[in-house]
Order: sequence, then C-alpha cells, then structure tokens
Amino acid sequence: MSVLVVGAGLAGLASAMFLARRGVDVLLVERRSGTSPFPRAVGQNQRTMELLGFGGVADEVRADGPGVGRFTIRIAASMRGPAFHEIVHDDEVDDAGALSPAGRGAAGQDELEPVLRRRAEELGAEVCFGTELVSFVQDGAGVTAELRGCGGEASSWVRADYLVAADGGRGAVREALGVGRQGPGSLSHNINMIFDADLGDLVDPERPTMYLLDSGEVAGVFGTVDPVAGRHLFSTSYDPGAGESPGDFTDDRCTELIRLVTELPELEPRIRAVHPWEMAAAVAERFRVGRVLLAGDAAKVTPPVGGFGGNTAIGDAYDLAWKLAAVLDSSAGPGLLDSYDAERRPIAERVVAESMRLQASRGFGPAAEDGVSEQRKAVELTLGFRCRSGAVLAETDDGADAEDPYRPSGRPGFRAPHVWLRRGGEAVSTVGLFGRGFVLLAGSGGGFWSGAAEGVAARLGVSVETHVVGGELGDPSGGFLARYGIGPAGASLVRPDGVVAWRSVAAPADPEAVLLGVLTSVLSR
Repeated sequence: MSVLVVGAGLAGLASAMFLARRGVDVLLVERRSGTSPFPRAVGQNQRTMELLGFGGVADEVRADGPGVGRFTIRIAASMRGPAFHEIVHDDEVDDAGALSPAGRGAAGQDELEPVLRRRAEELGAEVCFGTELVSFVQDGAGVTAELRGCGGEASSWVRADYLVAADGGRGAVREALGVGRQGPGSLSHNINMIFDADLGDLVDPERPTMYLLDSGEVAGVFGTVDPVAGRHLFSTSYDPGAGESPGDFTDDRCTELIRLVTELPELEPRIRAVHPWEMAAAVAERFRVGRVLLAGDAAKVTPPVGGFGGNTAIGDAYDLAWKLAAVLDSSAGPGLLDSYDAERRPIAERVVAESMRLQASRGFGPAAEDGVSEQRKAVELTLGFRCRSGAVLAETDDGADAEDPYRPSGRPGFRAPHVWLRRGGEAVSTVGLFGRGFVLLAGSGGGFWSGAAEGVAARLGVSVETHVVGGELGDPSGGFLARYGIGPAGASLVRPDGVVAWRSVAAPADPEAVLLGVLTSVLSR
C-alpha cells in the first residue's frame, strides 16, 4: 500500500480522494462508525471550490445560494433586541466573480463528507470506518501500522509508504510523534444544539444572520443551517472547572436555552443532536516527521469564526496529495515533501492569527476598525496567499505573505490568476486548465515553448501541458500578459495546485535547458 490515511474528517476524506484521483493506492481508517452528522465547518470559499473542482466533485457541493455571500453578523443581547454592533457582508462589494470561475459552496460538513467519501471510493480508495489505529512505527522505507476494529476484533498490521495523520486536534499520531503545538491552546468548551423549528420572521433566507448573543442569562451563537428545512444551530459554552459537563445538556435544558435566545417561550424545538466540542487555537510545530504528514486539525486548530478551518483542511489535503503522488511515481524526489511543511504551516499560522483577530473583534462591543473589510482580508488569505519553498523558484522577495488577488502579480509562489480565455466559441478560465499535471502558459509569441516542454516532459517523465494564449486560446480581454507578468514570448509554469512555480518574462536563449533546470529544481530531482 502506498498511503495510509488516519481519520475521516474533511482532511482525511479529501486526502483519500485527491490521492486516489492520482492513481495512488490508499487506505483510510476511521474509528467512528460513519461520517459526521453535524453541520460543522459550513461553507466553502472559492479556493476550496477550485480544489474540489480539480477532484471532480464541485458540482455535487450545495451551491452558493443567495445568502452565502450576503449575510450579517449581529451582536446583541437577544435575537429580537437592538444590536450592539453589526457586520454586513455583501458580494456586491466583494466582486468575487472577478477572482475565480468557482463560486462559493454552502455545504456543511455533514453534507460534504459523504460526497468526498463516495468520490474517493469511486476512484479506488479503500475506506474503513469502525477501525482505529492502535500503534505505528516508521523506518527509512515506510510505516508499519497496527489496526483494530472498534468491535474488539483482533489486530491486523499494514505496511504503507507514507502515513497521513488527519485524526483531529487531539489525535494520537501527532502526540505519538512528540510534535508540540504553539498558540493559545484551549479557549472554551462548547455545546452545539442542532434543532428543527419554525422561527417565523427571525429567519430571512435572503439575508442570513449569525447572532452573537449575551443576555446575562444565556450567551452563545445562533445561526440557521438550512432555512428551507427549518434547521438551526445554537452553541453555548460550559465550564468543566465549575463541574459542568455535556451531560447537563438534556433535551429539556436545550429547549429552555433555545426558548430564551429566540424569545419564544412556547416554542417546541425538535432537538436533532447535541454535540460537545472544544474551541482552540494552535499550530503543530512540524507538519512532517519522516514519512508521516499532519493535515487538517491534526496540523492546526482554529476558532470557527471566519470559516477557515475546514477550508484549510481541504487545502492541506490537496497539497500533500499531489506532492505524495509525484514522489511515489518517482517523478519527484523525496525532498519535494519538505515543501509541504514549508508552505502549509505558515498558511496555518496566518489562518489562526486571523481567526483570533476576528474572535476578538466580535466580542460584545465595537469591532476593531483598520480600514480593510473582513471580506478583503479573507480574500487575501484564501486567494492571495504566498508559498515559499524549494518547490517555487522565487523572484525578489518583498517580504509580503500575501497579495491583493484583485491585482495579481503572477509572481512565483502566488496563485496563478484567473483570466477568461476563449477556445473556439467557449469561455475557458485559466484556472480550469490546472489541477492535473504542470501547465506552461505562454504568450502569443511563445509557440516554441511547446517543443521545449515536450522534450523536458519526456526526459523527466512528468506531465507538462502547454497552452499558447493568443494562439490556440484567445485572450478577449487582452489582460493575460499583464496579470501573469510576462511578455509575448514569455511563459509561466503553474504547478498542479494552481500555484505559479516559475516564470520567464521573455524568451531565454535555450528554452528547453532552462525549463529542464526549473522542473528539476521544483521537483527536487
């Protein structure tokens, strides 16, 4: 077996799917009996939808409805009372369509996980629920793991080339590796109550509202999960230090709390689920230890505000999948895996920092003002991120960790910009060209790059797909060269994850030799 994945949350299932899509033999084990029944990690940003598109499942994700990009966060004592503060998000200001051909998703974790599982299994991944990792040991050639069914079955042993630890923030793999975490750590203990009820005018499907409430009698977060089904969520905290526990939240107690926050004393909510969870903020000190890679909450935990946790987990999965696949088929050297930690850990640190900033700004009082909207900050974090590693041939580094994706530079290390092109009579986004192997985008005077790429691909045994913009692909807006920062004879090399690995502003003297050196370096050959 090539890869053993431990944990079937978003990171684990996405890892299995992305790996299987690249032909990797993968086994996923999960001690739970099935996927999550809880709508945690609701919503997919545009970057995540691009990645899910690369995996072939974006069309199965509940789409960006009228309220996904238009919603309000209301800080108040009660749902019907006056607001202390409101934060309004609006796609009309966001202009998200200029950034990506992908829209936003509205699926909860309970909807997305079954989609990922089904696709992973269709692609050949073996997914085993009710199976736990008992122990593991690694050596220079692979990982040996002891597995056991949760029903008390006898242990079995499996051998894999690599292990992906996606077993959550309190997962055993990271602890067994002795990898510490940095950050504030535990922030609060909470209870999520999922319930069905007709709340009348408290719910506006055209303008969803998240309520941050504190009446003095009860405090927590309220939101509507599915306005059509009348499904809602209320989350409140409890204090283990004061003797409180999840067992205190009986159906009667939950009904009492829901009536208080909705100010509907006769309401009879149907309690669907009660789920304890811990809010925490921390990043693992290492994302890779030998042949074990950490992903999702095993690598970092972050407050839910901002919606970065689940989205970042899927980003981890895609990054490790294309890199593991390249190492396993020998198109890349093992050193490529060093770029996983080098690229994903700084992104995790920025995600946690932004979530903590948002958590503080949404306290029960005025939000911090710095002149930059939350939408713009989120867009920079999710679409303007920067990768620094040996898998990127960087140009001059200005020290910035992100750029404004509305004004992309096309520089190596940043996400390749979205530009609408034409193939015949069909509109094609540059983003739609990515997600398989490497892609070389050349200007109208760069037809010679095709031959150079073919020669290099044959010598290295890698996939390099070349497109001449201004040749086979039209550029109706005339903006391609400027957004990618190249001249008519230049070219941009884009990795399988849609990140620019290298670019040549103009034609080099020996294109094939240059491209050979670039790919050899990027792939740690």
